[in-house]
Amino acid sequence: MKVAEHKLMKFAHRYVVPPETETTSSTSCRTSNDTATNSCSYETDGGSTVVDISLIATRISKARVFGANRSSSIMCQVVQSETNDDDDASTLTIHGVKVTCTCNRINNKNEKTPLLLLHGYGNAALYFYRTLTGLSIQHYGTVYALDMLGWGISSRPHFVTNDNHVRGAENFFVASIEAWREANKIDQFVLGAHSMGGYLAVAYAECYPNRVKRLILISPAGVPHKDEQVENTKWYNQSLLQRLVVGFGRKIIWNLGITPFQILRFWHYLLGSRAMSFVQSYLDEAFTMIDCKEEKAALSDYLFLNTMLPGSGEHVLSRVLQEGMFAIEPLVDRIPKLQVNFVSFLYGEFDWMDKSGGLEVKKLCKIKEENGENAPTVDVYDIKGAGHSPMLENWVEFNLAMILSGGGQLHSKATRPKLL
Repeated sequence: MKVAEHKLMKFAHRYVVPPETETTSSTSCRTSNDTATNSCSYETDGGSTVVDISLIATRISKARVFGANRSSSIMCQVVQSETNDDDDASTLTIHGVKVTCTCNRINNKNEKTPLLLLHGYGNAALYFYRTLTGLSIQHYGTVYALDMLGWGISSRPHFVTNDNHVRGAENFFVASIEAWREANKIDQFVLGAHSMGGYLAVAYAECYPNRVKRLILISPAGVPHKDEQVENTKWYNQSLLQRLVVGFGRKIIWNLGITPFQILRFWHYLLGSRAMSFVQSYLDEAFTMIDCKEEKAALSDYLFLNTMLPGSGEHVLSRVLQEGMFAIEPLVDRIPKLQVNFVSFLYGEFDWMDKSGGLEVKKLCKIKEENGENAPTVDVYDIKGAGHSPMLENWVEFNLAMILSGGGQLHSKATRPKLL
């Protein structure tokens, strides 16, 4: 997976800043690579802009996640470290990417609140590879993207929680993110998170609101309530074969707790390379905008190898969601109570995630404000031409929405993303 990771880092160099979308001034970049240190840098023609992309590994206490009494009994299936030391049995490793920028438009990078990006279900940090450099140069200065605990190249302990309730499952990630923040001495960040990561970002913001300056939810999972009438109508409109397949899948995932990636790993065990071809076929169909064969192959390898590693974080699925991908504790009830001033939703124009959830949150927060109660200010953006992965499908407009959501300003000639 590390080989695929390095390849995606190289492709990240291609996605910088289109001239027509500049925030304040234009930048012409050229690339230099340093594979020995896992870093890459960009310099402006004036020599004053340098962007460095590097891999980072942060050790956190296992007791922070599992508690002092249980941590010694929790075994890690995969433990990665970027140091030369052997991993301590009492620690876990959070792997990620750090992008830093020093340039004319960012006079002092310490004045900028950094951006922390969390990936969705079955993904990892470099799923954001097309956006990292642009977000650093255009607004944030410092951008972090993590492999959350149990995913990517981070440690993959057995998914054991203090209880079987929703909050116990959420804490597996919330506690590890907070331990990572403390270890890196970051006082506050803008928190952006995709899909399942968006759900977990809300759980983090509930526990540590003073650490989240702004919350950006990218096609988040688990927002709306389940409408039984709508779901029943969808069910009966399906063919008998579709009902059999979907019904069987739901029973496996939610009744037996088996994850989609356990099925894929079993398929790989039986069929070998055919399982890899399934991932490649998915990417060919879903991401037609990636026209470079080498880039698509690197992304395919990255996602496939991520799913082939021992399961850990993936087991959160049936612990926080119910059948139909609806949250057991919907975020539409939780976000209006957050002690975070600004919350933004980013959806793709053709997103399969229900946008009504974000719009309902906006409505509820507006009602609270009108009644004199504290509530987040909410914006909902629609990314043109994108589906559930706007950071890949329309990275230019995605970055613009991320800048606006982070409190930034756009160039007067930039096309503004659509507000819903």
